[in-house]
Amino acid sequence: MASGGGSGVGGKSMKAVASDVGEGYMTINPLVLKKFDSDMIKDLFEHLNKAMGVARNLAVPLNDMLAMRQKNMKLQRLHNAIIVLRNTAREKRIPL
Repeated sequence: MASGGGSGVGGKSMKAVASDVGEGYMTINPLVLKKFDSDMIKDLFEHLNKAMGVARNLAVPLNDMLAMRQKNMKLQRLHNAIIVLRNTAREKRIPL
């Protein structure tokens, strides 16, 4: 399946889904992943990793505690989503 298009959740692309996960608008759990096929799981994994890299590279002033906390929360949400995705892929025997 081509990335983008209708291969997302609720008409959203996987890039938008990864962004929503990072912002806290959506969570990735085994119930959400149940209706994903192997291509969708691989695509989401790729976009979550890209979003994680972007979030890591955000420059935040050390004295801005609120911005630092937001960056760390985003990283935590993306990291947790990647772990859930990896475990689901392992159970379904999908190589990532």
